[in-house]
Amino acid sequence: MSTFENRRWIIINADDVENVNFDQVLESSPETLRYSVDGTKTFIKYNIVNVPEDIVKTNINPETGEEETITISAGVYGRPDIYQNGMIEYTHAEILEILSSEEWTELRDL
Repeated sequence: MSTFENRRWIIINADDVENVNFDQVLESSPETLRYSVDGTKTFIKYNIVNVPEDIVKTNINPETGEEETITISAGVYGRPDIYQNGMIEYTHAEILEILSSEEWTELRDL
């Protein structure tokens, strides 16, 4: 099992930060984001729940005594509103590799 199994990261343009709902991600504000060296990109992280197949539950409504069926459809839940189909979601290992590149980390001479 990997670290942060249900956590995902997406890279967005810095100009899109104003469209991030910080109640839906694990950062608290634009000031807490890390930006690429040139300042044009940043990333956000969030947790997902992957439901591999439909879940059907039957309960008795305590007020009516009637049987009710609830279905949770298969899918991925928890993505923030800024997520769009086609965006690449990165795992922890993948984002660490990206963030260690020259695009994200200024290399200094020793």
